[in-house]
Formats: sequence, structure tokens, C-alpha cells
Amino acid sequence: MSESWEEEFKRKMVSPEEAVKVVKSGDRVSFTYGREPRALGLALAARLGELKDVKIFIRTPGMDFGWYDAGWEESFQIEISYVLPITREMMSERRCDFVIGGLLGMTPRHPAIGEADVLLTEVSEPDEHGFCSFGASTWGKRKAVECAKVVIAEVNKNLIRTFGENYVHVSEIDYFVEHISGGKTPGATDLLGRKTWEPGDVERRVAEFVSTLIADGDTLQMGVGSTSEWIAILGAFNHRADLGWHSETTPRGIIKLVREGVITGGRKNIHRGKAVAVAVGGGDKEDMDFVNNHPMFELYDADYVLNPSVIGANDQVTCINSAISVDLTGQIAAESVGPTLVSGPGGQLAFAIGSQLSKGGRFITTLPSTAKGGAISRIVPQFDQGTIVTIPRTLADIVVTEFGIARLYGKTQRERASELTAIAHPDFRGELYQEAKKLFWP
Repeated sequence: MSESWEEEFKRKMVSPEEAVKVVKSGDRVSFTYGREPRALGLALAARLGELKDVKIFIRTPGMDFGWYDAGWEESFQIEISYVLPITREMMSERRCDFVIGGLLGMTPRHPAIGEADVLLTEVSEPDEHGFCSFGASTWGKRKAVECAKVVIAEVNKNLIRTFGENYVHVSEIDYFVEHISGGKTPGATDLLGRKTWEPGDVERRVAEFVSTLIADGDTLQMGVGSTSEWIAILGAFNHRADLGWHSETTPRGIIKLVREGVITGGRKNIHRGKAVAVAVGGGDKEDMDFVNNHPMFELYDADYVLNPSVIGANDQVTCINSAISVDLTGQIAAESVGPTLVSGPGGQLAFAIGSQLSKGGRFITTLPSTAKGGAISRIVPQFDQGTIVTIPRTLADIVVTEFGIARLYGKTQRERASELTAIAHPDFRGELYQEAKKLFWP
């Protein structure tokens, strides 16, 4: 008589300490993108000194297991693909390495995912058919499970379920452990684990300008960032109808717009009537309860959601993303200040391409005009040496600061320089104008 899934689940349930015994010196251990399984992370960190040369890949570090401190390198060598506050000191001291992703995000083709000796993830309790949910995000987790040699899952009964491809069967997991609570404080951080703050005049003015660029029936994408994440909350979409949603992340305020009938997906060409994303979050408990098992919400892996041909299949795809700085030719930097990494690329490039493939599509970049309390301009004549270009000038479209809207698509170098200078902070416009004359005029 064959074993039932219930019997298999019970047999595979072990303690975190027992589960991580499968990790050997020299192994590559990968955490799936999203919430780190806390019990497994702590159990693995407890093997400090016992293990040697274990490579640990954590795409967006959010919990401190100790290995970001100096002195852990002999046991654990850390690789990340997003520089967040918890790893900035480690990155500046070059005690970890940065994994460069591809156009479609981290897929199993990437060694950090596809060559994992041990994969650590978090799942919900099984349903009546033996299927677990990955909760509020997928991020290639299903494919990572298929590729890893050993898969260990921490069972968190609080994870939501969604439609789409957000599931894994008990039979696909090698070991299960019980979840222990702790780590991040709900509501105290944004989607990337950074402390949140209240919007100010800059964020409000940016949202007002963006609202003038939105049309009924647009299919929206929004990225994380200091200006873009506030746009929905500040009411930029409230006056529109039949908006759609196809995005990597789901920032604060979006679920509320679905609840209120502003986002319906009623005019989308594909996934009509559905809100499609890789991750859904950024809301309160009421929002997440609304998403749980709601047929309108569908989560898919990044290599599908970030595929430019899929993005461009809908009309009027309107993408809104934050940046660190923009140069006068329209190059967009969203990852570094000079050679110093402070963030990651996310899905910006995929959506920049996808929006151009979309009939009536737009790619909007938002940023404050200045940084460091107004001491420096974020619109610059040329980038500092070593600055990483996230979006090339050939894909630049619309740039918004608190001083206005610059329309770059199809414009010459001189026209772009003039457009961008006009939305820079007034304190820097004269300097930018003089630099532009040197660069682009005889």
C-alpha cells in the first residue's frame, strides 16, 4: 500500500538542527527570495566553526543570523543580489560578494539558484491535497525546488495562498521543520526590509505629477523606492477606472485599489480581470486577508512575469520605478553611487523593454531632485566613474521629480538635456545648463 501524503509529511518533519545536518563543508546553500526561514537560518548559523567554506546565497537579506559580522567568513561566505541596510557595512568592507542577475531575475539557469546543494525555503501548511503555498511571493521558488539537490522547507501556518503557480507538493520537499516566529516586525519595513517613513512634500508633488500621466485602462507596474512606493497611497490612481496590474512587486496601496474597484484588470489583453505579480504585500492584515485565496490575485515566477514579451502583450503598460540619479542623456542609475552598491536592479530593465513593446506603453522614472538634504543634485551632467547604468538612454522615456515632468523618448541629446535641466532643483539648473552647453553644443 502506497504512503499517503499525510504520512509522508509526518515522516519528513524533523527538527531544524536535524534538517541542516545535510549541509556539508564546501556546499552551496541557497535561500529562496523573500522571507528567510528563521528556524533554519538560526540552526545553520549555530554550526559556525563546524562548517568550512559554505557559500550562502541570500538575494534580499532581511534577518540577521550573525554571518554578516566580521569573523564568520571561514565558515560562511555570503552572496547577495540586493544591498540592503543589514549588509551595507559588509559590502563596503568587501566581506561578501554580489550576484549579478539577468533580465528575467534569478532563474534556475543562474548558478546561485540552479546549482544549490541545499535549498532553504518557507511554505504554508499543506492543503487537503498535500499542496503547500509559498505565501506572498513566488520569485522562482518552484523552479528552485526542482533544481536543488536537497530541499528543506519551514512550515509557517500564517502564510497566505494565492492562485497562479504558487504551490509545491509535499512529495517535492525532502525535509520539513516547524516555523518559529520573530525577525522582521510587520509594518515597520518596506518590501525590501528598509525602515519606512511618512511621505513629505517631495513625494506628494511627485505623485501629483505622475497622476497626470495615468489613463483609464492602463496596466500598471510599480517598483520599490522612496518616491514610487508612495504614489498609490497618495491617491495618484484614485480618479481612474479599469486599471490593470502586472508587476514584480505589489507596493503599499495597490491591494486597497483592488478592494475599491479601481484596479479591475477589465481591459487587459492577457490575464483579463486578474492582478498578476511575483509578490504581493505592502499592506496591512486586512489587505492580506483579502488576497488570501482570492481568485483575482495570481502569482507567477519571475521568468514569466518579467518576460518583456508577456509584459508587452497588454496595451497601455505604464511602469513607475524609482532611481538614484539620471544623467543629461537619460541614462538611469538605480543601483549604485559611483562604484558603491546601495541597492539592486530589480525588474526595471525588463519593464523598460516591455513597456516599449506595449501599444501605448510608458516607462516612468521618479526621483527627488536632490540628495543629502539638498546638497547634491540627482540629475547630473555625467555619472561619476563606476556608476552602474540600470536603464540605458535608449530605453529612457519619462522622468518625474517634484519640479515637473521630462519627456525624453525620441528626443535629441540637446532636447533631453533641456528637459532634464528644467525639472532639476533650481539651485542646480544654472550649473547643469552650463555643463550641457559644454557637452552638446559647439
